[in-house]
Amino acid sequence: MSVLRYRPETKAFLLSVAACVVLIIGMGYGRFAFTGILPVMLHEHLLSLTEANLAASANYAGYLAGALMLAKARPADARNLCAGSVLASLACLVALAWLQFPPGIILVRGLAGIFSAISLVSASLWLLQHMKHAHGAPLMYAGVGLGIFISAECIALGKSMALSSQAIWSVCAVSAGLLYAIIFRLLNSPPDTLIDYHKPDHSTVSTEGRTRSAAMKLLAVYGLAGFGYIITATYLPLFLTGSLAGIDPVHVWAIFGLAAVPSCFVWHRIVLSYGYRRSLMLNLFIQSAGVLLPVFSHGLIFCLASALLVGFTFMGTVTIAMPRAKYLADVVNFNMIAAMTALYGIGQIAGPLIAGELYAVTRSFNPSLITAAISLLVAGFIVAFDVGQSR
Repeated sequence: MSVLRYRPETKAFLLSVAACVVLIIGMGYGRFAFTGILPVMLHEHLLSLTEANLAASANYAGYLAGALMLAKARPADARNLCAGSVLASLACLVALAWLQFPPGIILVRGLAGIFSAISLVSASLWLLQHMKHAHGAPLMYAGVGLGIFISAECIALGKSMALSSQAIWSVCAVSAGLLYAIIFRLLNSPPDTLIDYHKPDHSTVSTEGRTRSAAMKLLAVYGLAGFGYIITATYLPLFLTGSLAGIDPVHVWAIFGLAAVPSCFVWHRIVLSYGYRRSLMLNLFIQSAGVLLPVFSHGLIFCLASALLVGFTFMGTVTIAMPRAKYLADVVNFNMIAAMTALYGIGQIAGPLIAGELYAVTRSFNPSLITAAISLLVAGFIVAFDVGQSR
């Protein structure tokens, strides 16, 4: 597919869609489809809960490693990195369709984490720097939530047909491959494709609070946020299994992803209107409430509200925090973006491990959800009492 014959606005949209699909496959399928399929794998005894925790943590560790590996990646390399990461993510989906021994599954989940990170970084480099289309970022990052939604509905379809987990992984691989077939030629577009496209940037950046202390607080907040959302994002369908009469919990997980689709656009507008501090504080408090809701009840209303609130905020945290990290990069003597990624990754790795330990003691996910909600509240209060920020 060549975009050169289209109007500038159409070309810009199609390139954003291509980057979006890279994240649908690399993040939505490669990273988060495991959440929807995990209850089936546990029911089939392909994994124990302990092994599932290791697979989840291996994936998040791989994500951390992949992000750090590309800390110095060049925009000119982005097209090949996008294609390579998508194809590798598809290979991981295929591998999970036939693997039946836990060590192999854990290994593949670790590799999938690496390729997910490469997808995120390379898609960002390709669209924002190589193609010079900064205004396509919200649609691109919406691919994470859209990928969660599409893969979850594929999983729901497979479960309704009583397919095995391995067959469901095959369904995911085929559907993801079809999506890539639609857009792969767009990734070959020349870097001057949008030379006739221009959209003014009306965003404003505060000049206040550029201190080392502000950078350290942002790092702490982001690490706590990584831990705070990941337990819900890993186990939502699992701890709802058996509690929703007549409703497959994977549909609730699909709503989680669907809620994330518009969140990048909405939180971007909130930041422009109310500033970094107020926006991030609001985001974290709402996210904490969403994480905590299933502790009170596993009823449908509480579960849907949790999926909506956490789904709507977790990518919003990234949307708010990452531009701030770039703004504060020159007040520290290390790579701020790499440090943010590392701490977020450490929080994600710790989440499933802590959840597993607490479940072994209490036979409930409630203590881990309470711990996660508290971490988000603490992060929110750090932002709220950051008196150096006027907004």
